Amino acid sequence: MPTFSTLRIDKDSTHPRIARLLLNRPERLNAINEEMPREIRAAIDWAAAEDEVHVIIVEGAGKGFCGGYDLTQFGEGQLEHPCQQEKTPWDPMADYRYMKQNTEDFMSLWRSPKPTIAKVHGYAAAGGSDIALCCDLLVMADDARIGYMPTRVWGCPTTAMWTYRLGATRAKQLMFTGDTIDGKKAAEWGLANESVPADQLEAATMALAQRIAGVPNSHLAMHKMVVNQVMLTMGLEQTQMMATVFDGITRHNPEGMWFRRYAQQEGFKAAVQWRDSGQPIPEGDEAREMIRQMEKNRKNND
Repeated sequence: MPTFSTLRIDKDSTHPRIARLLLNRPERLNAINEEMPREIRAAIDWAAAEDEVHVIIVEGAGKGFCGGYDLTQFGEGQLEHPCQQEKTPWDPMADYRYMKQNTEDFMSLWRSPKPTIAKVHGYAAAGGSDIALCCDLLVMADDARIGYMPTRVWGCPTTAMWTYRLGATRAKQLMFTGDTIDGKKAAEWGLANESVPADQLEAATMALAQRIAGVPNSHLAMHKMVVNQVMLTMGLEQTQMMATVFDGITRHNPEGMWFRRYAQQEGFKAAVQWRDSGQPIPEGDEAREMIRQMEKNRKNND
């Protein structure tokens, strides 16, 4: 079996037609770091090449599925990074290249000829929801939650899967509010295939995987290609290009820069608390003035 630093993948010990990909950074709520997108793609490539494997379950170790990007590094830290440039004028194409690579890596779950099932407990938040929604099917615990909170400030879901999975009206509701929904609501809305009590999540996911695993690989690949082609014809790739460019803008416009400065000054938890509270987020000249004050305070404290 291949070895990775952020995840594990192997065949289920009882059902070798089922591969299990475990996001494995439980101490960070399986947050996405530099390595994870590349390793997801490599793990999926391995499973796709295994003739015995017919279906792949994607799950998270510890308390939840995936808490999104590791923003204590990218948001609270002082790191100069392709997705957060401050020492030089922002280069949108450097940002786009980096984030589009992550999008393509997550989309390996969607492109894989083997069906993929996201098994979600706890949170599938922000970038974690991208991973879950790039899977073909979604099984959630009733009390699990999924959403993209950074649509309120400092983020745009680069995979653009919400509309294709949920429809325009409800996708707009979640994008405009940054709210999360639980497993029951996700199933009611048609986002999740199934929602079950947390203690039944493993059994429900395995039952679905075993049912799929009995179908020949060639048939699974053809049926998946047919459905995926519909989404491509609807403009999925073009939408992802726009979403990835917009994601970079949200991190470098006045509102996004305010959020990062506030996270650097007060800590990421405080910034997220403001973002998610519903109180107005500083914008435009107000955000610029607050940025100036925070930068002045930081210089005085250095």
